Amino acid sequence: MKYRKKPVEIEAVQFADDPDTLIKINDGLGLDPVNVSYEDPDNPVLKIPTLEGVMTAQVGDYIIKGVHGEFYPCKPDIFEETYEPVEK
Repeated sequence: MKYRKKPVEIEAVQFADDPDTLIKINDGLGLDPVNVSYEDPDNPVLKIPTLEGVMTAQVGDYIIKGVHGEFYPCKPDIFEETYEPVEK
């Protein structure tokens, strides 16, 4: 049997280590707290609590808020293959 993924609208913000993006992730998506790790100062990562444990997003990854309010990171190439902008 074959199956097709149902169309689902999600909210997402592409992670960048700048104040405007971090505000969008916090206020726009609702990820609170926004926890950026600077353990490697040249490669900041966003730590995201998920049902599977803490996942990390690198600069350029998309932070997705799922239909049930869950958050998870997605690599840009996978995001662009899977999602398209929704016209309102």
